[in-house]
Amino acid sequence: MTGLTKWSFSNKAAVGLLVIMALVVGIMSYTTLPMEFMPEADNPQVTVAVLGPGQDAHSMETRVAKPIEAAAASVKGKKEMLSTSGDGYAKVDIYFDSKTNMKDAAQEVQKAVDSLQFPQGVMAPFVLQLNTSMIPISQVTLSFKEGLTKENLKLAEKTIIPQLENIEGVSSVGLYGKTAPQISVKLDPQLMAQKGVSSSQVMGLLQGRNVSASLGEQTIGGQTGNVNVISQIDSIDTLKKLPVSTGVTLQDIAAVQLKQDQESVSRSNGKDVLFAVVTKEANANAVGVGNKVQDAVNHINKTVKNAEAEVVFSTSDMVVTSVNSMMREVLLGALFATIVILLFLRNIRATLVTAVSIPLSLAVTLYLLDVSGITLNIITLGGVAVAVGRLVDDSIVVIENIYRRMQKEPFSVDMIISATKEVARAITSSTIATVAVFLPMGLLRGGLQAFLLPFALTVTYSLLTSLVVALTVVPLLSSWLLRSSSMKEHEPSKRFTGFLNWNLQRKWLSLSLGLIILAGSIAAYISMPKGALDASDASYVAVQLKYPNDVPVSEVLDKGKQLEQDMMKQGQAKTVIMQSGNSADSAKWGNVTSVTQVDYTVVMKKDADAQAFIDHVRSSQESYAGAVLTANEASMMGSSSTSEYIDIVGDDLTALASVASKVTDQVKTVDGVQKVSSNMEDTKPVFAFKVEPTQANAQELSMQLGSMLNPIPLGQIDLDGSPVGVVLEPIIEPKTQQDLKGITIMTAAGPVPVSQMATLEVRNEPAMLYHKDGKPYVRITAEVDPKKVSEIGAEIKKKTDAITLPEGVTLFAGGASVDQAGDFSDLGMTALISIGLVYLIMVLTFKTLRAPLAIMFSLPLAAIGAIVGLLVSGVTPDFTALFGALMLIGIVVTNAIVLIDRIKQNEEHMSIRDAIIEAAGTRMRPILMTAIATICAMVPLLFGHSEQGSIVSQSLAIVVIGGLTAATVLTLVIVPAIYELLYFRKSGKQRKQKKETIEAKANPASVKAI
Repeated sequence: MTGLTKWSFSNKAAVGLLVIMALVVGIMSYTTLPMEFMPEADNPQVTVAVLGPGQDAHSMETRVAKPIEAAAASVKGKKEMLSTSGDGYAKVDIYFDSKTNMKDAAQEVQKAVDSLQFPQGVMAPFVLQLNTSMIPISQVTLSFKEGLTKENLKLAEKTIIPQLENIEGVSSVGLYGKTAPQISVKLDPQLMAQKGVSSSQVMGLLQGRNVSASLGEQTIGGQTGNVNVISQIDSIDTLKKLPVSTGVTLQDIAAVQLKQDQESVSRSNGKDVLFAVVTKEANANAVGVGNKVQDAVNHINKTVKNAEAEVVFSTSDMVVTSVNSMMREVLLGALFATIVILLFLRNIRATLVTAVSIPLSLAVTLYLLDVSGITLNIITLGGVAVAVGRLVDDSIVVIENIYRRMQKEPFSVDMIISATKEVARAITSSTIATVAVFLPMGLLRGGLQAFLLPFALTVTYSLLTSLVVALTVVPLLSSWLLRSSSMKEHEPSKRFTGFLNWNLQRKWLSLSLGLIILAGSIAAYISMPKGALDASDASYVAVQLKYPNDVPVSEVLDKGKQLEQDMMKQGQAKTVIMQSGNSADSAKWGNVTSVTQVDYTVVMKKDADAQAFIDHVRSSQESYAGAVLTANEASMMGSSSTSEYIDIVGDDLTALASVASKVTDQVKTVDGVQKVSSNMEDTKPVFAFKVEPTQANAQELSMQLGSMLNPIPLGQIDLDGSPVGVVLEPIIEPKTQQDLKGITIMTAAGPVPVSQMATLEVRNEPAMLYHKDGKPYVRITAEVDPKKVSEIGAEIKKKTDAITLPEGVTLFAGGASVDQAGDFSDLGMTALISIGLVYLIMVLTFKTLRAPLAIMFSLPLAAIGAIVGLLVSGVTPDFTALFGALMLIGIVVTNAIVLIDRIKQNEEHMSIRDAIIEAAGTRMRPILMTAIATICAMVPLLFGHSEQGSIVSQSLAIVVIGGLTAATVLTLVIVPAIYELLYFRKSGKQRKQKKETIEAKANPASVKAI
């Protein structure tokens, strides 16, 4: 590394030019780097959503969900498969292990599903594999003064949506909440009887009416041409005049009218609206695209009369807020670190030399991120925020050593090169050791890798750059700025060296005390409950109103609108968005729900009290009898799950229900469980006609009843150039069981009531049917205290393990504690790899096993501070706290390396104890400076607001600050004691020889006598 320093002095102009170039490309990279909220990461899940209007839950289960499960069973990498079947929809979620290529998995699932045949009326399945890049950049509501008329819908599709699609960087614009024109045919049974017309005659009404057939080529009049037959129904009047039987037209027996068919309800602040969901291209700048969408919306409001467009959600605003927040914390950290250097060195020029490493390192880091194709997001900015305090460490050690040498020696270039060489090994090995901690994060597979790798690369780039700056730019600037500085010689603290000498003579005392404190800290950590990440954002509130499946949809919507009006009256709400029902557009994104569920997203006013709003909504539960009303803070990331679940799997539904009851009773007794629910609680009545095979043909009976009770598509006609569906409305709408039994059906013997041919049986069945890996299952879900996730998870497992299970029934536990345990396990393995790499680097640096072992003892010392920090602050350790502990491995060893490196240099001309005392006295100042600079740089993170989805949080800052504080103090006390202990024979021999030498000098006569 000395060669690098000498090269910089030999090429001053080149170094100066490189510095200017680095700053310029850094600034350019900052302006051109794509800004996103999150790095791109695949969700290891493929969802298959299918809509089947008019189909009941049982039909969707047996004829849709089961075939999909069978087809997807052989897909590679599949870990688990869950399916939900309800009235009119089925959804199959296929989960994959982390090493699976999700693009290939999605294609394989799509191929498997495409080969299936589904019943008539069931739509083609939608196969979805989500990625963070698919998070919408903006959501725009479109409302019209006259409402969602046919003309306004056409205006939206032909004028407004193209304006959004033409924005540079926009990938796609989805339009939701559309209404489709539909022709309703309502038959009159009395008129049909009078005219002698059957429903089967009406069913074939449109057959052969809409035709465009080519009969081939013919030569006519000497010219060859095509002969075609064309027939087209292009108006409702034509449809009404179509003959049903001899002398009878459709209008003679039915009411025919045009109506708007709305698949789902979408409202904003009490008005029916369309939703335009805008997604950006993969490499587009989120902020730039978001701003252009806002500009386009402003233009639409000015130029398109009758329409009102509003951006209700924009990730670009979140990105700007997050980036500015993180950048502010980075700059504050850099300022604090600079102030620390100034206070210790009390020399402005020396402080400027050191501080230059921060902007220079950041500039090069931004350029390298740009080259690596990594975007600027809260993860990479978190890496910068964490690294900013560490960026000056190498420069501090170099400038402090140059500064110290200048206090004793005359100024010269050789002296500066020598002073840099003196610490080059220490700062190089410590920086490489820190990098070795972060790079193994790339070994983590799946979603964790996608988030941690950009973080690790950011820290790696910045630290390696800071090392190069410390070995080249800092010595060069020192030779220029410090040439004429006059400095008073710095003396090591005599009190500290005296205490250290006392400590080394009583090593057993400090080591025993350290061991006791460490054991107590570990015991405290084990007993501490482990919490879950909080991903809430008070800018949005998610509200859900869910009724049992047997409640009529019209009643659900009426109550939904009542709640909507109530929330709109609250002063905290800016926009209340209401959505209900299923549509093909929402199914494309895997969003299919019960038709008796209403979802709201409430956009809060700036600085509004979201908790007061949530409390108000929750207190309204009594106004919605029979429904479940929930309200929670929401975020773009979705709230981190703090629920535990137990899946009970088996073939016998009765046995499952029995075990589910026992599990529910046991889980309710666990302290910290706030609410227990089951996916089998919701039931609805099923009215089944049991047909005696000797009395009637069940298929014919089913077809007749189906045609009378359900809407039946008759075909399509063209209206104004667009295809419009013609639907035969139900002939009969029974209100009671008696009405159902009294339905008249046609038989060979004439019309008879259905009750003469079949027995009506009424029973309650689950409104939703669930499968896990192809088998029925019951899921018991427990909402738990987020601060006690691990503790409650363990207690639930203990309770459920004690339940005796019938044959064929198995239990599976999952939820927040299991997910957390997996994350903790992954990070734990990464920590072990990192410790091994750090030790290997130390062995290569010092060419011995014992000295690096003394350095590694600084790690348990850091654990003491980290745990004490969590205990004092009252913060529950979560995933980010453990991540902070992983970072400590790289940060803490730096101080010990600087100390041990000096001891090794001293041993060449000193005894071990003298070498330790001199090294500790000399290196105390740079060790304190680097530690305090890093701690001060982390302080803004301690008091700042952690951004959504960021791995840089308050608990991480507490762990790093606490761990580094303890490690710094104890490194100067415990590590010297351990080092001497590792060389106790050699050190004891040296002290004995020194004692004999001193005694010999004191009593020369006795020596001669001997």
